[in-house]
Amino acid sequence: MNYYDEIKNELINNEVTKKVKDYSKNKSDLTTYYNVGKLLKEAGKHYGEGIIKEYSEKLTADLGTKYDSSTLNKMKKFYNLIKKMATVSPKLSYSHYVELLPYSDIDKINYYIKITEEEKLSVRELRQKIKSNEYERLDEETKKKLKTKEQLKVSDLVKNPIQIRNTSDYNEISEKVLQKLILEDIPSFLKELGNGFSFIDSEYKIKIGDRYNYIDLLLYNIKYKCYVVVELKVTELNSNHTGQIQKYMNYIDKNIKSIDDNKTVGIIICKKENKYVIEYCSDDRIIAREYELV
Repeated sequence: MNYYDEIKNELINNEVTKKVKDYSKNKSDLTTYYNVGKLLKEAGKHYGEGIIKEYSEKLTADLGTKYDSSTLNKMKKFYNLIKKMATVSPKLSYSHYVELLPYSDIDKINYYIKITEEEKLSVRELRQKIKSNEYERLDEETKKKLKTKEQLKVSDLVKNPIQIRNTSDYNEISEKVLQKLILEDIPSFLKELGNGFSFIDSEYKIKIGDRYNYIDLLLYNIKYKCYVVVELKVTELNSNHTGQIQKYMNYIDKNIKSIDDNKTVGIIICKKENKYVIEYCSDDRIIAREYELV
């Protein structure tokens, strides 16, 4: 087999297809670069790894500078990746996959493919999620659920720590300042919590007995059909915090949620977690996450 001619023909046909059928150019890219990667791997077995450099020089002479050694190496890595995964998602572009090529952890790669599909991420948005170590900030139990495709709870995709943009370079902050930073960039904050969250209000006023109380942040999750109470603490988590948020959750369940809504969930965002407080909390709807100013 003349591997070079096969590779050259694949690339030329892809360029022609994309000009004629713009609607299918993503599928054409994925198929072509997979096939080229396969041919490069087979050629390497026969002629050694230096064949990529040789072919890139020939392709540069024949087709221009777009197919240099780095580009061909990525195609080979793309082929190797898809072979491991046994399938390719048509919802991702080849450029999305290029962002995932440096990583060997298949569970991590599958996570980023899943959220790219669900959230319709651009390449830039995917790159930002990877840069923020989003997968590494998931709970270990959540990672197991993702691997076994077990059904997730509303709180499973809440990151730890939750990254909050420190737009004013604060060193020490109060709860009011933490709330202010969150409100300055609500979309980014909601993405840190997972999918389907929408913002209702801050300092949400409720009356319990003769006293007014104020919920730091009240959210609703459309996907899981439930209210979410968020309380902010700039100290280590303690049992008073869980008692407070449980009271607010019970109030929402009794007075605000409809019959079609699921029970309210509570998220305590604190400076430092205390696993024993959560472990011995009587309400498993409550979770705690640390915050990180970035």
